[in-house]
Amino acid sequence: MDVIQSSLPYDVTLKIASSLPVRDVCALGSCSKFWRELCGSDCIWISLYKWRWPSLCYSSPVSDNTIKSQSSDPLFKDWRKLYIGRHNEMAGGAASVVNSVEQCSSSISLEVGDFLKAIKELCSLQLGFKDVELFLFKPELSALLNLIGLYYCIDWLEVPSDRIMEALESCKITERQVFVKWWKLGRWFFGFRKRDELQSRLVSLGDLAMAKDDELLRVLRRGAVYEVLRVQISVAQASSLPWVSSRPSIS
Repeated sequence: MDVIQSSLPYDVTLKIASSLPVRDVCALGSCSKFWRELCGSDCIWISLYKWRWPSLCYSSPVSDNTIKSQSSDPLFKDWRKLYIGRHNEMAGGAASVVNSVEQCSSSISLEVGDFLKAIKELCSLQLGFKDVELFLFKPELSALLNLIGLYYCIDWLEVPSDRIMEALESCKITERQVFVKWWKLGRWFFGFRKRDELQSRLVSLGDLAMAKDDELLRVLRRGAVYEVLRVQISVAQASSLPWVSSRPSIS
């Protein structure tokens, strides 16, 4: 590292460090005093901060001009400390959502009201996409919590589907499945109301990320309102649901 340091101009080494993810920046900063000071500079951490938390809407990292103008602003100092504080705040908020969902469900079934409440909590916390990937896409968590994080990315952060799929595959949860049932008010037919209709879907997180079931996403978005009387989301248990297919069923 000292050889690289002595053979490259300062602006080039700064550019190298600025292109790294946060974990690599921290690793590089442990190599020497020079790299520790460089990797602790505000012009690097402001970029990392703004890339990770782009105000509830997915966007690309801020430009070099923005970094320079903000890092020279006296109101923006010690961005590394600010980043660490924000990370800890997001970790605590995500843990609260996880605990809340686990308390209101048996970890295998969740009513849509509790599902939408969890989404609202994520919105109030202003979690970024990387936060969801770190704290809610964990394979050791219930598929219901994976789904909450996925839906938040699709409907609120509006993250591109290929970006979501990359994260799902990295976390090895693409093929995890959830089973969704919803009851619709029976239609009127010649003055008589028919029986309420039960519809269901067995769908993978990967298919939802690629928007292969728009109707299911609409049901989750609306919840139990108007003609939909109830929506229930369950962890898919293939052995206990032998009759379920990916097509809608009506009874």
